[in-house]
This record gives sequence, C-alpha cells and structure tokens, in this order.
Amino acid sequence: MARTDLDALTLNALTLEQKASLLSGRDFWTTKPLDEAGIPSITLCDGPHGVRREAGGSDHLGLNESIPATCFPPAAAVGSSWDPEVAARIGAAVGREGRALGVAVVLGPGVNIKRSPLCGRNFEYYSEDPLLSGVLAAAHVAALQAEGPGASVKHFAANNQETDRMRVSADVDERTLREIYFPAFERVVTQARPATVMCSYNRVNGVHASQNRWLLTDVLRREWGFNGVVVSDWGAVQDRVAALAAGLDLEMPGTGGASDRRIVDAVRAGDLDEAVVNASVRRVVALTERHSGVSGAFDADAHHALARELAAECAVLLKNEDGTLPLSAEARIAVIGEFAARPRFQGGGSSHINATRVDAALDAIRALAPDVAYAQGFSLDGSGDARELREAAAEAAASADVAVVFAGLGEREESEGFDRDTIDLPAVQVELIRAVAAAARRTVVVLSNGGVVSLEGWHDDVDAVLEGWLLGQAGGSAVADLLFGVVNPSGRLAESIPMRLKDTPSYLNFPGEAGHVRYGEGVMVGYRYYETVELPVRYPFGHGLSYTTFAVEGLTVTRTGDDRAAVTVRVTNTGDRAGKHVVQVYVSTAAGPVRRPARELRAFTKVSLAPGESRTVTLRLDRRAFAYYDVQLGRWVVAPGDYTIQIGENASSVVAETTIGLGGDSVVPVVSLDSTLGEWLSHPLAGPALLRVLTGGKSKRPEEDDENGLRMASSMPMGRFLTFAGIDIPHATLRELVALGGSDGAAA
Repeated sequence: MARTDLDALTLNALTLEQKASLLSGRDFWTTKPLDEAGIPSITLCDGPHGVRREAGGSDHLGLNESIPATCFPPAAAVGSSWDPEVAARIGAAVGREGRALGVAVVLGPGVNIKRSPLCGRNFEYYSEDPLLSGVLAAAHVAALQAEGPGASVKHFAANNQETDRMRVSADVDERTLREIYFPAFERVVTQARPATVMCSYNRVNGVHASQNRWLLTDVLRREWGFNGVVVSDWGAVQDRVAALAAGLDLEMPGTGGASDRRIVDAVRAGDLDEAVVNASVRRVVALTERHSGVSGAFDADAHHALARELAAECAVLLKNEDGTLPLSAEARIAVIGEFAARPRFQGGGSSHINATRVDAALDAIRALAPDVAYAQGFSLDGSGDARELREAAAEAAASADVAVVFAGLGEREESEGFDRDTIDLPAVQVELIRAVAAAARRTVVVLSNGGVVSLEGWHDDVDAVLEGWLLGQAGGSAVADLLFGVVNPSGRLAESIPMRLKDTPSYLNFPGEAGHVRYGEGVMVGYRYYETVELPVRYPFGHGLSYTTFAVEGLTVTRTGDDRAAVTVRVTNTGDRAGKHVVQVYVSTAAGPVRRPARELRAFTKVSLAPGESRTVTLRLDRRAFAYYDVQLGRWVVAPGDYTIQIGENASSVVAETTIGLGGDSVVPVVSLDSTLGEWLSHPLAGPALLRVLTGGKSKRPEEDDENGLRMASSMPMGRFLTFAGIDIPHATLRELVALGGSDGAAA
C-alpha cells in the first residue's frame, strides 16, 4: 500500500538525498520509489488521444513499439466537434485504458492556441480560440481523472511552434498572455483540477518556462490555486535548482542522479531553502496515490465502436453544392486516393498510438454500396508514375456517378518536431483533384490533415468538401457513415481556413528569428484578426454544414448584474433529418481604453434536434465574457459601456444581435509625475484640479489656443511638461495634485 499522506514525521525521517531523489525520474517514464517509506514508483506516458505505453526501451519520438491501445480522434478533430461530451467520453475511455495498463499520469491534453496554421503540432491542439479549447480540455481532464489516472495539461505556456522549440523566446505582452494563451490553462486548472501541469520547452519573455517563477508560482499556484505537480516537458529543464525554486516539482526524464546531487549541493550551500524541496516532495508523493497495478483489461471492441461514433461528430462539411451529399448506396462511386486505402488518422511524434485496429474508408464504403471502383490516384511514397496514376483516376471518375477523392497530408508534411512551410496540399494531389473534377459528373473531396490546408486552386472545381482532420483509428468507417448520411455532419471549424498563408495574422512574425518570436499580432489571433480588419477567409471559424436546416430565433438578453448577462434563443430543426446545431454566442464592444476584436466567442452549446423539434437554450455570460485584462491595474476589468450580444452562424455571419449597457467597474486610474499630461487631464479628481492650477483658478475650459497647446503636449510626462513649459507649481500644491491622482505624495 502506497504511503501518500506524507506527514511531518515521515518527511523529517527522510534524508535530503532521499527527498531529492523523488524529484526526478528513475528512467524515461517512471519515477523513483522509496520502498522503505512506502512510496511507490509511478508510470507516466504519452497521450492525450490514446495511451502510448512503450513495451520495450524508452523513446520519446514515437519510434519504439508501444502496447496496443485505442487511437481516438486527436484534439484537432475534437475541437471541431464543439462538444464537451465528445471530449469527456474520449477522456474517460483513455482513463480506463490507462488504468488497465498501469499508467498513473497520461500526458495531455494539449491546450496551446493555434497561433499559426504552420505549427507542426497543431493536430494535438484544439482551436485558435481559448474558450473553446478550455471547455473541451476541462471536460477531457475531469472525465479522465474520474477513471483513476491523472492528466497533465500542456504545454505551459506560449508553446505555439516547433521551430527551435527548446530555446526560442516567445515574446508576448501580458494582456495577450492573459486573454489568449492563458485562459484554457486557467479553466482546466480551476475547474477540472488536473493532477499535473507540464511546463513547455520554450522561454517566455526571455525566461525558460521550466524556471519561470512568475508562470509556475505567481500565476499557476497563487492566482489559480493549483496544488498539483508541475512536471517538466521531457528534457525541458535547463537549471534544476532554478527550476525547483521557480516551482517545478518533477523533472522528467531521469538524469542518472545528476539533478539529485545538484539539489542536495544547493541546499547544503545555502543556495536553496530545504522547505522548497519539502513542498515539492509532498506534491510528488501525493501524486503516487494514482499508482495501480497492470491488468491489461479494457474492452477494445467497445472502445473502437466509441472511436467510430465520436469521430463522426468531429468532421466538418465545408461545402455541399446541389445536395451532392449524402451519397446514394445505389450510385456508381469512384473512390480515389491512397488515403482511402491507407488512412492517415493520427499525428506523428510522441502521441503516436499503436492502434488496436484501423478502419480504411475504402472498405467501409464498399460495405455500404455495391458498385465501388478504386483508383490509387497518387502514391504517398512518391513511387509510380504520377501522370499514369492521375489518368487512371480520371478514367475511373468519368465512368462513375460521383467521384470521392481522399487527399491530405502525410507525416512527412506535419509532425511534432518541425513546422510546415506551406499550407498547400502536395502539388500532385492538387493536380489529381482538378483532373478528377474535370472528368467526373460530381466530385467530393475528403481531407485528412492535422493542420489547416489551403483549398485554393481546386475548391471551386468540386461539388463537396468534407474536412476530416485526423479522426483516429475508426475514422475510415466514420467518414463512410457521414458520406452516406448514416450520421448527419455536425462539426464546426475550430480554426479559420484562410485564403492565403500571407493573410494569417502571425505571418510576418512566425516562427521568429535570432532566438526570439514576437507575438506582434497581440490578441488579434485567428478570427479575431480576420473579423476586425474585415479580411475574407475561405471558411470562417465556426463554419459547418448539415444535411438538415436550423432556425435560431427569439434572442433575448437579460442583465444579471453590472457585469453579467443571460442569453436565451430558440433553436428549431426546420429540415427532414435529425441533426445537431451549435449555438455560438459572441460579444462585440468598443468599451474601454484598449483595442478590442470585432467579436469574441463567449459561450456555445451543441443542441441535438429531431426534424421539426424546437428547444429553448439559455447560456450564461459571466464577467470575463465582457472583461479585458488591464496590465496597469494587474486585473480583469469590465469597462462601463455598450456590449452587443451576437448569435453567429459562424464568426463572420451574425444571425441575431442585441445591445445592452453594463455599469461595469468603477476604475479610477492612478497618475504620477511619470503619467502623461493627457492622463492627468482625463483623471476625474486630479484633472479638474490641475486645470484650475494651469488656468489660474478659472473653472471654465481654457481658450482655444491654450487648449490646442495642451492637446499637443498631452503625450508628455507631467514632470517634463512642467519643466518644458516653465510652469512653477508650488511644492505643496503639487503634492496635493499627486495625492488626488492616487499616488504617494512623496513622489512630488
């Protein structure tokens, strides 16, 4: 029985060497035991869409064989489900398999924001939007941990590229961190209480995340109340003593005792307080409560069926001209593309799962329709004659009622460890699609890709496009279910599909240079940027079609306080098929002193409706739905003013809206002699007093020429303005003005 309640007596009985030994791995995947103290070793393994427990030697690149486990849809697909139930059911299943395989901590989910479509690891992340990412991740973590193993939400923080990922400094202003890159972590930590948080490799504003005290202690522990274990990404620790002092508890993998010696030496030299060691030891020992034996027992058949069901919730029907889909089982169908027979269903790298089985779409389509021809179309390894393959595919398409082309990216184009340099499909596939579309009566394209791919150059030539992302081991069957209408598509894009790579907001700054990447777009990430600058995209965030139709009516917004509201709408399935609709609530405002995006997603829910069925749904908007992060005050602020609540078909198409006024927060800014003249004059208390002093006691505004002069000087710091203008304000008066401004009068 593991001793997980490490009381003071037991802690004091441990030597410093023993305590230090608990703070790094025994090997690549396990922690060190202390048998004499009843502290077991535990196993951590990669996730998050399956359990990658290696059967043999240690390897972090996904090259060694791992024990078979179910490969569920990765986060890129789950994000497009817009459904926390999908995320939770995957989390629970992964938890069951982890428990069966003796895993104490499953590394995931990844909640980093999709800043650029070029990030090679975007297949492991949910969305470009922090709310959508956070809601899905919190559901995954809560369900996984309810099964026994712990989760490790990652990678904290600002890990949005693979290029130079172990050294690059992500240079991000605090408002952008707080509003875009932190909220998903914050939601998971405060709502789902993950067992661990994994720090990222990169530096954040010059300081390695592994030894960034502001990140790991000030924000994560003190502000958000995290009391679990902070674990390093594998090999992320630069300075073990500095990392421990910053709040990193567990270094992985093990270093053969080198880190233990550094900790012991630092304590004995007086460079590290032993109380810091003790606090981390308590947290690591508490984590061992999740230790369990290996049973190997989970229902692989049931989990495969679950993977198929959930995969169908994640694909997005982007285009469907003239009812091309769903397909008729009586149609003559030409299936084209090697991905139909050899599916790409997961990403490359550390999350690569040894699937229990894999469904090919070609087999699943043939099980649903009797007249199916197949043409390879292109080869994934570059073998064969591309022209001959293309011509054979066009010939097959010409003799069919509909051609279904399977296209996408292979692991050579996207994987952990490197970023993409283009969003284009491989040229051989673009040429194939165009040739098939020219020959076929109707053409459907099914995409398999972890990150966004461009649809330009062929989109207008085809009749329907199904974005399948990477759908896990049962994705082939799920795609067939969607193509034939066994399941009605209900996915919505969790990231925008741009017209051009050059249109993306991070284009000029990604992936950086000289060891730094500047997040120059600030909070204008993804749709926030496109909608604010009114730049067209091919398909917007939140877009997705269905085989039925929906009406959203009766929008009412009720204020529930100075900084909260409730949004109610009625959703009706106006078509003849059962289906699911995503209600998307956006907030738009110009209130406050900072630039706000044109609109931001603030609430959503997915509603399942039978034909003709209506349902009234109410979504709550808390104060964070209206707030911005004030970097000067160091807190969230709701500015008084008007806020427009919008119901979006997607981020670009608003179907209903109404405006409410909020009292917000009463914020009186603090001004000092370093504040500008303009900030002084706009201060509600100090401004009028200063104006009286400058105008010789007059209560009215200055003459026009004087007022223009004050406006011209408004950007000058107050101290310099007084010197530059030769204005001599008595010291006592100046102290009174500074006090009115909220500063310490001594500043004068």
